[in-house]
Amino acid sequence: MSETRTITPAEAKKSILACFNHKRPMFLWGPPGIGKSEIVAKVAEDLKGLVYDLRLGQMEPTDIRGIPFYNKEQNIMDWAPPIDLPDEKTCKKYPIVVLFLDEMNSAAPAVQAAAYQLILNRRIGKYQLPDNVVIVAAGNRESDKGVTYRMPSPLANRFIHQEMRVDFDSWQEWAVENKINKDVIGYLAYSKQDLYDFDPKSASRSFATPRSWTFVSQLLACDDDKDTLTNLIAGAIGEGLAVKFMAHRKVAAKMPKPEDILKGKVKDLEIKDISAMYSLVISMCYELKEKQDNGVDEKEFISNLDNFFEYMMNNFETEITVMGARVALTTYNLKFQPTKLKSFDKFHEKYGKFILKATQA
Repeated sequence: MSETRTITPAEAKKSILACFNHKRPMFLWGPPGIGKSEIVAKVAEDLKGLVYDLRLGQMEPTDIRGIPFYNKEQNIMDWAPPIDLPDEKTCKKYPIVVLFLDEMNSAAPAVQAAAYQLILNRRIGKYQLPDNVVIVAAGNRESDKGVTYRMPSPLANRFIHQEMRVDFDSWQEWAVENKINKDVIGYLAYSKQDLYDFDPKSASRSFATPRSWTFVSQLLACDDDKDTLTNLIAGAIGEGLAVKFMAHRKVAAKMPKPEDILKGKVKDLEIKDISAMYSLVISMCYELKEKQDNGVDEKEFISNLDNFFEYMMNNFETEITVMGARVALTTYNLKFQPTKLKSFDKFHEKYGKFILKATQA
């Protein structure tokens, strides 16, 4: 039997949009903590839409079907529609409304059966989905050892199934956009394999996922003492990675200040720790992005960029220099005219072919 085809988060966005265009329900599979619900929310946000996020694993059948009641006016048994499903009045305010059925295969069979009617006929009882509602479901794989129920074949056959995998480049773009702590991005730029280390066979309660690294970023913004911070980070990503990350952070803190490098005050690098160099590059990119977003004077910005490229050429190996240029140009989307840089000709001659290859990869 062949392995299941997997897609990156960036590819998942494209698949979701295609399913929306074709008005086909999509089921997004993947291990815990990799950002399935965040991707659905981001797609809806980009389309200026609204998300109805239903956690089916926490629901009862009546939450979807509604409940019966005695209609005294008509002397019949009537049906009260559920309040959590999209209503016509609300849906008219948005170009698109996403009904997101999260944890679908964690829901009890009776709940899945109720959802089946909604997905199959776009209605259940007297309730009918408005025309601009699209459906996306998500869940963990059976191999992830979470609470799951096997999905009935007729229900599964109603979806277009896509399985998402962790991808560092997609995560890095998301991390920059969402202002994840630069120490986290810098560390993971060097140790990409540490972005995700979930093992369903392990008894460990804590493990690294894109979600738990977000927790780490939030913890770094707090004013906790070193021991407390290490304990908390270990509780988020596991003890082994916590020790590695804190050791990296200790060395990275001894590196020159990015602002001093960009101003040309610092020309050399004494500490040659590779992971700290990665972190320093990310920190400089962060600084340049902040300057660009805040509308810094063009002459000053060009000077900062010249110092950025000169510093990398003089102090870093080719791999880190190319990474820095790629991240600055593509991930941080720095805007400038290369011909205005004094260092451009030298940089392009030495690294141009590597940068071109990296940006096209």
